[in-house]
Amino acid sequence: MLAAIGIVKGQPFTPDAHSREILERAAKTGYKMSRVIGFEEKVSGNSYRMYSDRRWVNPFPDGTPANPTGTLNLAWENVAGTYPYLDLDARIWMFTNYYSISPGMVSKSPGAAAMYVIAFTDSEGTPLVGGSSYRLNLPANIPARLFWSVTLYEAENASGLANGQPFPSLGSKDKPAQNADGSTEIFLGPQAPEGKRGNWRATVPGRGYFAIIRLYGPTEAAIDKSWKPGDVEKLK
Repeated sequence: MLAAIGIVKGQPFTPDAHSREILERAAKTGYKMSRVIGFEEKVSGNSYRMYSDRRWVNPFPDGTPANPTGTLNLAWENVAGTYPYLDLDARIWMFTNYYSISPGMVSKSPGAAAMYVIAFTDSEGTPLVGGSSYRLNLPANIPARLFWSVTLYEAENASGLANGQPFPSLGSKDKPAQNADGSTEIFLGPQAPEGKRGNWRATVPGRGYFAIIRLYGPTEAAIDKSWKPGDVEKLK
């Protein structure tokens, strides 16, 4: 693919001004295309929804303990059909937001490694925006042997959300307040709800973002999906 535009190992690459202009435009367009692909719930015809009744997604939603990456593998080959193929859109979806991957990120061994559950939208399928306020309910007994967190990321470039707080993350180590039934409510928005500052992470009006629930040492309830978080609900 690189040779088609003149980039060949061991040979000089000296594009003229017109070629350079084309390549620079192509790189910027490719990046914008990747940001669109990276926020889709369905890629190459496959749904990334973790739960049938929730908006949370994961690049390996069909993984099992016997086959942690499901119909994909870490070489980004789709092996669901008779003829495996390199799934470019699936690879773009992953690396436009997450930059790297390791076997531990897709482990299905209870109590080991980590599990990531991602929300790009609210419960209605509308992208998360910094000027709105939301509530996320995490049912009791969050299935993380080590610790858990909810972390916010910039939609534009997938860096940690620059929200003016020391960390764009809130989790078990912060000891947020629990409800009487053991559930935990996390609030996201430009202002903390009254009396809820300890369970709140700031967002920035005018900036989009996404959220990831990180479960470190996920237990059986996470892996078999018997525990599932509520959707991010927009507050009226």
